Amino acid sequence: MSSVRIAYETFQKTAPSAQAALLAMGKAADEAGLDKTIVELVKLRVSQINNCAFCLQIHLNVSRRLGLPQEKLDLVATWHEAGIFSERECAALAWAETLTRLSDKTVSDGAYDAVRRHFSESETIFLSTAVATINAWNRLGAAFRFAPPILKASAATKAA
Repeated sequence: MSSVRIAYETFQKTAPSAQAALLAMGKAADEAGLDKTIVELVKLRVSQINNCAFCLQIHLNVSRRLGLPQEKLDLVATWHEAGIFSERECAALAWAETLTRLSDKTVSDGAYDAVRRHFSESETIFLSTAVATINAWNRLGAAFRFAPPILKASAATKAA
């Protein structure tokens, strides 16, 4: 089991302006009117790819509060094969994976055209901002091993 290197609270106290900047970027996507459930699915998938337990748990908690179906939460890692995601959700997830895996390949015209079939120019800008933001959070959460914020009800269920 990994141990925390730097607590999230320490990051908040030490770098409040960095935290504020990341929160502001995340808020921009929320205020743009993008479907919050699609944004949360994207944040979950990117956090899985980047192995960030802290961000994954945060966005599982948020997704549950938004009422995302458990089946989608369970299968977001295999969305390609799951057959339960809408075309719009699949386009967002594919775009998120493309932007997250830049070391593997460039962003092709085909990938851009695919996301644009389902999202307007403005929506694509804010979806991309959401992907960039969660990637930044993931790098901090994974580097410092922030402790995942497990909900008390989940912890109680696990102990039972």
